[in-house]
Amino acid sequence: MRAAPRLVIGGTGSGCGKTTVTCAVLQAFVDRGLDAAAFKCGPDYIDPMFHSRIIGARSRNLDAFLCGRETVTHLLAKNAGEISVIEGVMGYYDGMGGTSSENSTADLARLTQSPSVLVVSARGMSLSLAALLRGYAEFEQNTVRGVILNGIAPSMTDYYADIVERNTGLTVYGALPRDARCAVESRHLGLVTAGEIADLKQKMRALAGHARAGLDLDGLLALARTAPALDDTQPDYPRCGDGLRIAVARDEAFCFDYADSLDVLAQMGAQLVPFSPLRDARLPDRIDGLLLCGGYPELYARQLSENRTLLAQLRAAVRGGLPTVAECGGFLLLHDTLDGAPMAGVCGGAAHMTDRMRQFGYVTLTARRDTLLCAAGERLRAHEFHYAQSERQGDAFRAQKPLRARGWDCIEATDTLHAGYPHLHFAGNPRAAQNFLSACRTYHEEAET
Repeated sequence: MRAAPRLVIGGTGSGCGKTTVTCAVLQAFVDRGLDAAAFKCGPDYIDPMFHSRIIGARSRNLDAFLCGRETVTHLLAKNAGEISVIEGVMGYYDGMGGTSSENSTADLARLTQSPSVLVVSARGMSLSLAALLRGYAEFEQNTVRGVILNGIAPSMTDYYADIVERNTGLTVYGALPRDARCAVESRHLGLVTAGEIADLKQKMRALAGHARAGLDLDGLLALARTAPALDDTQPDYPRCGDGLRIAVARDEAFCFDYADSLDVLAQMGAQLVPFSPLRDARLPDRIDGLLLCGGYPELYARQLSENRTLLAQLRAAVRGGLPTVAECGGFLLLHDTLDGAPMAGVCGGAAHMTDRMRQFGYVTLTARRDTLLCAAGERLRAHEFHYAQSERQGDAFRAQKPLRARGWDCIEATDTLHAGYPHLHFAGNPRAAQNFLSACRTYHEEAET
């Protein structure tokens, strides 16, 4: 068992300020010299980038659908710090959809026995704020213990605290004011990435200043320390990747990956070798496999198309049998064109960006035939979200929404290729990771003969 003080920062809904408050609290804890760890509930890639820039280490995703409920607790225990801050997703009870709170922030808080504070915008409310918060506190079995008020002047904290604490029993841990200097722009799929904001550190320092002035940080730490110890037993992965080198796309265009997913491959013995499809003229030397993650290739389509040497080598390597997993943005790179710009031309067809979300949410993928990652009839859990439309979506798998009858064919796949829009997490699909490395082993041995 491992002591793991932790705190969930949930919210009344998207846009209430969860990321702002989480970053403010994290920066304030880091400034105190605490060994802080950061986590994000759900599959989002962008919020953890902001966490990572603050704590100086990779933030981790905790997603019970993608990883499995028991695995989520193991991942939290493995990566916990002296204080761990877990940012919620959407509204506190919003998860799989419909009438189910499964996979919501509330669900994760219960699963990991983590106390929660709820971020709420109090602007335009008085006593109605108490009615709203009482509903959150009394709905289902929950772990909400307190409230952080967002977007109000700290001078109003006592006024709102009296209303909330008198009528709900929840503790108000302070308030953060509105500050236009700390605003972060948005685009399709969410906020702009942390690496695109030149003055991010200044913004975070300003937020930390507001946190020190307006939040009861000692009270939040005390609340976090009420969380019980976690079982830190970790999965025993087979060492099937020793001696294998896996190239991993990593730059501004390809930045959507899960740290714990990559860790599975490393724990199986594989060496992960980062490279940049934007800037590197060649793939890394002596590689046995390739991971092309998602990101924003559409923002860099012209620059990618001008890297002709890399695209030609990529095309030759994948067509030559280099085991390859390409997700979403990586899948777009393997098309003939993206918004008219030439790409690697492996999967064929044209892809283009649209003005609306094409697919969004969790899916279960069932293999229709034997492929790189699994045999016919086996299933993978995944998440899909993209604005791109493709002429070659693939048909190796059948995607099914968890709570709906809707399904569709997807993914271009062979015995050495898995390329499609859905994002996977190897911590929830370790058998797929083994199959990938097994193909990499075969490729490695054939290259040596």
